[in-house]
Amino acid sequence: VQLVESGGGLVQAGGSLRLSCAAPGRSFSRGVMSWFRQAPGKEREFVAAIPWSVDSTYYRDSVKGRFTISRDNAKNMVYLQMNSLKPEDTAVYYCAADTLFKGAYYVTSTKVYNYWGQGTQVTVSS
Repeated sequence: VQLVESGGGLVQAGGSLRLSCAAPGRSFSRGVMSWFRQAPGKEREFVAAIPWSVDSTYYRDSVKGRFTISRDNAKNMVYLQMNSLKPEDTAVYYCAADTLFKGAYYVTSTKVYNYWGQGTQVTVSS
């Protein structure tokens, strides 16, 4: 299963972008969808997560209040609305899926995710 991201691009600081992730033909009804990002020379880091069947969301501290993750269960789509973007948000953003939500403690680790997208570039200019 290949996750497909879209919505990246170039934006000025303070601007907004909305990323989308499609998981066609697969149901993750007990799992969790997340966004990670990786800047050049840095490790991939957790950004946000949303379980499919639990009304909770999780964010890294640096994006709280600026980013919003949401899902459309019927369409198997997950979105990341990014507002007030900063140059330090520049990275390749990856969508990831785990077929079983194991709890908040695990969502930040890349190791638990079974499926990944190809990534979409987000560049924020100052």
